[in-house]
Amino acid sequence: MSLVSSEHKKSGPSVPSPTPVSPLSVALSLHATRSLVSSRRPPGATAFRPPSMASTDADEDQLLKSFLAEVSEAERDNEVLRILGCFKLNPFEHLKLSFDSSADEVKKQYRKLSLLVHPDKCKHPKAQEAFAALAKAQQLLLDPQERGYILDQVTAAKEELRAKRKKELKKDSASKIKSQVDEGKYEEQYERSEEFQKQLIIKVREILTDKEWRRRKMQMRISEEEGRLKKDEEETKEMWKKKREHEEKWEETRDQRARKGEIKPPKLKTEDPNKSYVQRPVKRA
Repeated sequence: MSLVSSEHKKSGPSVPSPTPVSPLSVALSLHATRSLVSSRRPPGATAFRPPSMASTDADEDQLLKSFLAEVSEAERDNEVLRILGCFKLNPFEHLKLSFDSSADEVKKQYRKLSLLVHPDKCKHPKAQEAFAALAKAQQLLLDPQERGYILDQVTAAKEELRAKRKKELKKDSASKIKSQVDEGKYEEQYERSEEFQKQLIIKVREILTDKEWRRRKMQMRISEEEGRLKKDEEETKEMWKKKREHEEKWEETRDQRARKGEIKPPKLKTEDPNKSYVQRPVKRA
């Protein structure tokens, strides 16, 4: 009998394992349920609770508040890490905004995220750095010149992706016919897709990185040229200084030279750095 029952248990249908539920969802659902019950209670009415149940509810409320505080702190830390891990040349990524966001949307999003990572409210050691990155991102996007520069790179990225898309459509005759029939609507729908937006973000990163690298190389060359010109200027000043000192010394010994018949000072010999001048032959009367 036990053998049959055991075989029956083995051959019986398997019971599906329960789906794991996160503590946050449980806490939030409990909090929402309590809020709903309280909102449906008539004004002035109080629910009857035994003393033991009231203390238990108070403990649960305190536990829920502390749990939500911990979750909120974890979200703040995650946001700090997200901001610091963003591509530094694209302020849209720091603020989690699309490239067509308006100035008002930039300000609104900045206020929202800055409150989340503010050093006074976030305990993460790099909260100040993340807060400063958000402030810089807002400053760049509210500056017409800086915003225009970034959007120009976005336009260039779109053009490259569209050119690549045309090459792909030439190979895919069905997609080409569909795009011609829809008169551009097919391409507009594709550019609004998540796939295209991901490709656009990557392409914008590539273009901004290339532009920044070119700018830094140009700045390095300008600095090198400025250094060379400064060095030449200093060498020229030093040469004239030596010549002036030499002439002053020559004038100080005018009387002695007059008795010896020396009239003009010798010329400076600039080819030899160890000697300041070459003595001319002395003319005697």
